[in-house]
Amino acid sequence: MTITKPGYYDAFRCIASACPDSCCKEWDVQVDAASAAYYRQLPGSLGDRLRQVLREENGETVMTIEDGRCPMWRRDGLCRIQAELGEQALCHVCREFPRLRHDYGDFVELGLELSCPEAARLILTGDWKMVTEFAEEEGQGDYDEEAMEVLKATREIAWKLLESHDPAEALTLLLLYGYQAQEELDGGEAQPFDPASNLETAKSLAKTADTDDFLQFFRELEILTETWKTMLDAPRELKLEPQTNALARYLIGRYWLQSISDYDLVCRVKFIVISCLLVGLLGGSFPETAQLYSKEIENDADNVDAILDAAYTTPAFTDDRLLGMLLGGGSRA
Repeated sequence: MTITKPGYYDAFRCIASACPDSCCKEWDVQVDAASAAYYRQLPGSLGDRLRQVLREENGETVMTIEDGRCPMWRRDGLCRIQAELGEQALCHVCREFPRLRHDYGDFVELGLELSCPEAARLILTGDWKMVTEFAEEEGQGDYDEEAMEVLKATREIAWKLLESHDPAEALTLLLLYGYQAQEELDGGEAQPFDPASNLETAKSLAKTADTDDFLQFFRELEILTETWKTMLDAPRELKLEPQTNALARYLIGRYWLQSISDYDLVCRVKFIVISCLLVGLLGGSFPETAQLYSKEIENDADNVDAILDAAYTTPAFTDDRLLGMLLGGGSRA
């Protein structure tokens, strides 16, 4: 079995009390069944406290937040469970975060979640080169092999588009290339992709976009933090910082191959473009805004699904209006 990961993956270390945010803030922590059973039988004050804060919700066990934080959080920024029992006692989510694992049976891809500030720093500034290792364990892929080969090949082309173009052009080309890659995924022949001619096509398709309509969609999603609400209500003029390409690369790595589940690549390409535009509209420090975007959107499965669905149905997300925003045709109401 092959295990592939970005060059920055092994450099991650939790910075604990030095973290400007916290994975112990705002989120209810989902506790796996084995950890929940272990916590409920613990003796002493820690066991008493855990039994007090664990609750069942929609068939799952969660550790509910108190005063905006996980009740196991200590003022020194550490977790009481880890401090008293060791890292091995953490529930699966806390033990793994912000590490991502996409297991396709016969190969695995590892990554980091952008919603962690230290992981965001590495994602946006670290070594992008993918490193492949070989593990002794064997697995069997439960997917369409031909479709997966198309997705892997087209993902490489998508990544290369980011290396040779500024963010506005790169995202423009990525949007158009998504349709060509979709045709290949649907069984069509692979075709060369000409950036120059596709940029001209994009200019002819672009229409003026109302960025307030664009942002209104996100105001109606579930919002976790007051900071995010404030940013959505006070947008800036669109500015695609150079680090936008690093953000797009991360999103391509995380979502492109997921199309093997339903053969719908276009909605994920649009999700990537929409996400980059959103971060560019909200201003502030790019790493901080990108990290908050991930916390609000990527870590909420309902929000992700809503955007994937809206990619085809929301007027603000039509291709011509997205191209208008990318190519300078956007205007706020």
